[in-house]
Amino acid sequence: MSDVIASPSVRAMAREKGMDLDKLAADLGRQTIGREDLGGTAPAASAPAASANGTSYWDIDHSLYGTASAEPMSRFAQLSAQNLAAAQSLIPAVTHHDQADVSAIEALRAALRPEAQARRIRLTALAFHAKALARCLREFPRFNASLSSDGKTLFVKDYVHVGIAVDTAHGLMVPVIRDVDKKGLWQIAAEISDLARRAQDRKVRPDEMGGASMTITNLGGIGGTAFTPIVNPPELAILGITRTQTVTVWDGDVPRPVPMVPLDLSYDHRVINGADAARFLSFYAALLGEPKRMLF
Repeated sequence: MSDVIASPSVRAMAREKGMDLDKLAADLGRQTIGREDLGGTAPAASAPAASANGTSYWDIDHSLYGTASAEPMSRFAQLSAQNLAAAQSLIPAVTHHDQADVSAIEALRAALRPEAQARRIRLTALAFHAKALARCLREFPRFNASLSSDGKTLFVKDYVHVGIAVDTAHGLMVPVIRDVDKKGLWQIAAEISDLARRAQDRKVRPDEMGGASMTITNLGGIGGTAFTPIVNPPELAILGITRTQTVTVWDGDVPRPVPMVPLDLSYDHRVINGADAARFLSFYAALLGEPKRMLF
């Protein structure tokens, strides 16, 4: 199955022009292809909302209200914007929120710090998240699937590839770690660091992008308590992570401070229902609470 998202008319135009949509998507570094990418004219959008004077809200003269400067969007940013807009319009997404106790992960990271230094590997919490997600995708195969463009066929995958969203100076990139379910924690941590570094330098190869079972987008290093990440088609779900917070948990009458990480799971409601999402994230949180369950 092709991972490319394109309308039937776009696919017909590509056939007429003898263009390979998979190759074009790889060259562009994204998965959604429109008529404009084939040298055609983009379909007319619905009329934008108009202001009181009849002018489009997007095309007003901002200098009428104060000083403003024009900053052109890079080609990369424009393509990313088109991809996100297409995803948001195609997918009826819902976001389920939960949190997980990461006391055991932090204790294990501290215990493994000398070995991490010896291996020269930065063992971040994100490596544990990727490993937990791989376990969940095996436990809940419906999340490790893609829906056909006509919505009639579900393609369930027998591989587990995890996309890692990377915030770069030139825009958001999502390199992919292959076969995460078959890899150990050290290898996953090393690959995350390598891909993130090369993403910053724009050195991620086209074959290292796309084909993910599911993506993790991590804002924990910046902040926030919750958000609603946009599902990246043809994936059916995406996991968002924000900053770990210390929460008071009561053991009877005794208060206990516990580090809890907020989790935000957006999913395609055409395939995944709310109960499935709740069970998925509950299982995920349990794995984070007892990391040795997923490591051994």
